[in-house]
Amino acid sequence: MGIAAAVGGLLTVLVSPGAHAAPTALTDPAKAAAVASELGDDRSAGVYYKDGRLVVGVTDEAAARSVRSAGGTAEVVTHSANELDAIHAELDRLAGIPNTSWGVDPSSNQVSVKIYDGVSTADRARLERVATVHGDAVRVERRSGKLEPAAYDMRGGVGIFSDDWLCSSAFNVQNDSGEKFMLTAGHCTIGQNFTWYRYSGNVKLGTVTAWSYEPGDWAVVDYTNADVSPLGMVQYRDGTSSQITASRWVSDGEKVKRVGTTSQDLDGIVLQPSTTVNYPDEGVTLYNMVETSLCSKDGDSGGALFTGTTALGINSGGNYLDYACGNTDAQADRVSYYHPVQDVLLKKDLKVF
Repeated sequence: MGIAAAVGGLLTVLVSPGAHAAPTALTDPAKAAAVASELGDDRSAGVYYKDGRLVVGVTDEAAARSVRSAGGTAEVVTHSANELDAIHAELDRLAGIPNTSWGVDPSSNQVSVKIYDGVSTADRARLERVATVHGDAVRVERRSGKLEPAAYDMRGGVGIFSDDWLCSSAFNVQNDSGEKFMLTAGHCTIGQNFTWYRYSGNVKLGTVTAWSYEPGDWAVVDYTNADVSPLGMVQYRDGTSSQITASRWVSDGEKVKRVGTTSQDLDGIVLQPSTTVNYPDEGVTLYNMVETSLCSKDGDSGGALFTGTTALGINSGGNYLDYACGNTDAQADRVSYYHPVQDVLLKKDLKVF
């Protein structure tokens, strides 16, 4: 539609740890984020994976030396976290424009704006005006399809239903007293006191005790059936399971997997760790959502986003939900969005097990 993608403002200066008395390599995303935090948002520009390495974006050579002294790899870039976050906030003030999303993409040092099918000419022009003002700090992309929520023993990724909704479970969690709960998507519940059942076997699970659908998309289900044994695992489509032992915030560019009741996709990456998503049908705007390259289908809502044994997110929706979705299916132009699981755990004082 004549929209040119801006080229990222990268200086592409990679600074690796020094050879003399080199400190221990910085490979933990949380520790890398702490290093970036110490530098401040005026001198740092996020943490991300690039060519398999964990990188801290910085805006000057002195900051790069600080990262190096901590054992990290730095990339000197043009735009600071403060600058990119301010542009993100400016876009948020446009109010919900259906079938669009935007967020900071640390690995390209830009704010990425995605425009899906169904956006009016006037709304597209509003977004383009913001992009033009900020030059190479903003990248505008056209994407096909429309955005929509993915709604159609007990482990994460297993099908669940209530009334007319078919969704997926994300993770089993517990409080400090050992009481067990299940996480799923908030748009699957749209209210409390819904009773949820396991799709396979029609087994009663429990009722919703807390939920959010705008500004987030998450729900907590209290297990009320003593005959159900919640396990701290996610289940793959072939019936095998993987133990979950930890949770954290995502890192830009890291490899991730997704499971749900109607499909799974085990080959994807985080595209943006904090994205504003505008769903068209309900006029709902979600904030701080994780954008990935994974596909997803109707019924996968609430399913698990994870890497290895670490819980990361809860499936909310995406585009092309009625198309084939699997590890080997074509992924071009496919995205899906997730509520960060760490946000829910901190809000509700819960933890994985």
